[in-house]
Amino acid sequence: MRSGSTRGAVLAALLCAVAVLLLGACGREKAGRETEPSATALPWTLSAPTRSQITGAELGTDRRTVTITVEVPSGPNPCVRDLRAKLTEPVGNTVPIQVTFVSPSGDRGSGCSKTTTARARVKLPEPLGERELVVGYPGAVFTAEGARPPALRLCGDLGCTPPATGCTTGSYEQAVKAVNAPAHTYRNAEHCDGKWLVLDISWRTGPVCGDPADSACTSQLGDRWFYKAEEAGWKPFFRTATGGCQAVQDREPAFPTPLCAPLEPLSPSLHPTHSPSS
Repeated sequence: MRSGSTRGAVLAALLCAVAVLLLGACGREKAGRETEPSATALPWTLSAPTRSQITGAELGTDRRTVTITVEVPSGPNPCVRDLRAKLTEPVGNTVPIQVTFVSPSGDRGSGCSKTTTARARVKLPEPLGERELVVGYPGAVFTAEGARPPALRLCGDLGCTPPATGCTTGSYEQAVKAVNAPAHTYRNAEHCDGKWLVLDISWRTGPVCGDPADSACTSQLGDRWFYKAEEAGWKPFFRTATGGCQAVQDREPAFPTPLCAPLEPLSPSLHPTHSPSS
């Protein structure tokens, strides 16, 4: 009798479970159609901070422990988990670090539309020394040289030891970058006295310009920029297609005449003007 009662109880429980499932299915139907679930789980995906979101790095007193400061998504609900910094294979004089986290911020419904500061820590197998720390790809580069401990110094686009401002090739390259010139820009002429600089630049144009011999790349555009030397490098302050000194000295009276007097106007093909259409 006890065995039969037990089997009966089990059977009754199974029947109840089936009934609950059927009732649940019925509850999701409306007018003969199955409705969508009331909520779906947001996808958490692996992410990494961009270069601009990597804001700092500190080196511990052991010269091996590195703490990376990054901006990560934030919102009313949890937006980040598993924030990690990992050492990857060293290359030359650099120590590469990869920072990753998991977040639903790629989904607009996550509410992770703001940012907050977070830190990830990693221990190097040996002291950093004079090597450069590269975080992410493309990387934010840090160095202990010239830094104020415990912080490492964030290097700029020209590297950790940019060229001194002057009449040098490296310094001219910095001047070209300072005006956000297009890729594959050519320097056509430089007029420099160490404090002031005139730079004529040009770049090829056309639908496809991978091959300089391609007829699609025969046309060019260009600019003439005027710079003043500052501690951070050449700073552009004026652009004109005209020759001579009047335009630039109207803008900056101290600009030296010997640098601007010989300047010819830019060729109309390099600096075309367009009349308003009638």
